[in-house]
Amino acid sequence: MGRGRDNTILTPAQRTAWLRLVRTDNIGPVTFRQLLNRFGSVEAAIEALPDLSKRAARPFQVISQARAEDEIAGLSRYGARLVAQGEPAYPNHLNYIAGAPPLLTLAGGEQLDWQRSIGIVGARTASSAGVKMTRQLAADLGAKGYAIVSGLARGIDSAAHRAALETGTIAVLAGGFDRIYPAENIPLAHDILDNGGALLTEMPLGWEPRARDFPRRNRLVSGLSLGIVVVEAAKRSGSLITARLALEQNREVFAVPGSPLDPRAEGGNLLIQQGARLVTNADDIVDGLGNADPARSALFDPEWQPEGNEDTNSTPPDDSDRSRLLEALSTTPVEVDELIAQTGIAAHAMQILLLELDLAGQVEWSSGQLVGLRYS
Repeated sequence: MGRGRDNTILTPAQRTAWLRLVRTDNIGPVTFRQLLNRFGSVEAAIEALPDLSKRAARPFQVISQARAEDEIAGLSRYGARLVAQGEPAYPNHLNYIAGAPPLLTLAGGEQLDWQRSIGIVGARTASSAGVKMTRQLAADLGAKGYAIVSGLARGIDSAAHRAALETGTIAVLAGGFDRIYPAENIPLAHDILDNGGALLTEMPLGWEPRARDFPRRNRLVSGLSLGIVVVEAAKRSGSLITARLALEQNREVFAVPGSPLDPRAEGGNLLIQQGARLVTNADDIVDGLGNADPARSALFDPEWQPEGNEDTNSTPPDDSDRSRLLEALSTTPVEVDELIAQTGIAAHAMQILLLELDLAGQVEWSSGQLVGLRYS
């Protein structure tokens, strides 16, 4: 798959097949791409899953065609659509993050400049000064042609979205398109769409957001943005998680300083101490971005796969291969090529084994190239 540069449009049948595979339990973005690389198409991967499930000793089922079609029909009733990585409408900045979602649910945003986007995040229990600063930054950045990205939460997020309604804002949801959280921001979500902004999520219809879903959302907030601005944040907060994810994605991090006496300023002040750019106005952000563009460098290696000349008819791996691989793995991620050298397992067999272990929930990937045992 072309990681968002193919500019091809899926047929309705292909889109349904992609949705079926994406919504299958235990198949995340990296696993999805490994299946696609190994079997050549999503349809072929779906056909192969029952056998893979048996070998992984973890039974699971692909969602039905009818269920996938119901979700697509439900999304259309909300004015939303599914966008696949590789299609023109897929946000380009996401192509440069680890574990980019193969499919997104998107509504609106047709006229937004997705290339010029800044994330603004902060405390849910924001101070009046923090809200005022957020509104000023969002409005000024919008006037300079930047779309404002945030997570539709209370406090700073809401202030950023409202201030950028007329210039363009993108709200990333932690739950399904029909499960906007908090419910009090449903009118704000409608205002965003009515003013040409966008709502975006990777979660299915009907999905109630859980605590673990908010860091997943945060990686998209930072991934969609050239940089992240933290206005107010406690030392342990989702906003600091977003800042850390932004650094991992090679994005710029900015922070508004605050009083040392206000716990809501501790996180931002800490970021500044650690090297984040101090912000007093929108010009500080624009100057700090410089020529920021995720496409300027390869931030992450592509998902590992064997060389193209590997003999796919070679002997499949056996139990002894699996045992050697499990013995070599630990919770510390390592390069797959190192595992091949250490175990002597052929690259093609290694791909099969890692795919089976991944489907069984025994391993997890970092950046698509490093693999380790999953913490129990």
